[in-house]
Amino acid sequence: MTAESRPAKKTLKIILDSNALLVPLQFKIDIFEELKTLLNVNFEPVLLSPIRRELEKLASNGSPQMRKNASYALKLAEKCKSVEVDEEGAVSPDNVIVKVASKWKCPVFTNDRQLRKKLRDINVPVIYVRQKSRLEIDGRL
Repeated sequence: MTAESRPAKKTLKIILDSNALLVPLQFKIDIFEELKTLLNVNFEPVLLSPIRRELEKLASNGSPQMRKNASYALKLAEKCKSVEVDEEGAVSPDNVIVKVASKWKCPVFTNDRQLRKKLRDINVPVIYVRQKSRLEIDGRL
């Protein structure tokens, strides 16, 4: 089989919620390494524009600790593909994640309980921190 005839490896998009980018600070977990281990496929971390704006707002207006954490999360976000999403009706960042994840049929990395439930209700796989030490996936890729 030649290189040309092999099917190209599809890259799995993973939408990151703002709290996913805070995981390294909270639990000392390298999220990108853990995702690589957990998924065992080529993946592309994606940061949607409303999530970036949410982090930028926290980095400038949050408590001193939150500003520091949000600035760190924005640094990590540079490893993600930034995707501009138009938010008709200025819906919450969570609703934007739900909408995009269901449209793209791709997993979401979040520790937000309510968001996880919304995503599971529409059969979107969810990646989250388990036992403060590792990532786990709920649902099938």
